Amino acid sequence: MQKFTQLNGLVAPLDRANVDTDLIIPKQFLKSIKRTGFGPNLFDELRYLDEGFPGQDCSQRPLNPDFVLNQPRFQQSEVLLSRQNFGCGSSREHAPWALVDYGFRAVIAPSFADIFFNNAPKNGLLLIQLDENTVDRLFNEVNASEGYRLLIDLPAQTVTTPSGEVLRFEMDPFRKHCLIEGLDDIGITLQDADAIKAYEAKQAAHTPWIFN
Repeated sequence: MQKFTQLNGLVAPLDRANVDTDLIIPKQFLKSIKRTGFGPNLFDELRYLDEGFPGQDCSQRPLNPDFVLNQPRFQQSEVLLSRQNFGCGSSREHAPWALVDYGFRAVIAPSFADIFFNNAPKNGLLLIQLDENTVDRLFNEVNASEGYRLLIDLPAQTVTTPSGEVLRFEMDPFRKHCLIEGLDDIGITLQDADAIKAYEAKQAAHTPWIFN
């Protein structure tokens, strides 16, 4: 998992509340358990004018020119700005996988659905909760200024706007540590690899029939 310390990222505004996981990555694309390859189908129903299917070459599909991610000024965005209850719906991990595979490193919203809120950091996606008035103001600034970027400092737990305003956000210490160090659940377990190997060697000596 990629480490997250600081990011100076272009912001894309998705002005919708209650964005559910089926909108983030529709159900027909959930046939793989790999973490990669979902980016082209992120927000599939909003990005394209036709109906998508697994294995399709998305580069040949007609784009919806009104969708924010298809607008030239928001290409290569790494920060997604959205409204309350982002990530509601089913618990699919494919939702953060698709966001990360597309190129997003962080999502800013007033609130997040609980399961998505727990899944996202484990997959390298930073979720930042800011109050609704602040998010409203950020939407206005993004729409008024092409190339709008935010400087996110995870160790300091701050978001700095182009004007120099510093916004502070709360972060669970353990999630913060895992994101900074690039540790998912497997990575956390592998930190104790030597102890695990020692335990297995000991158990193999005492109960060799299990290991044979």
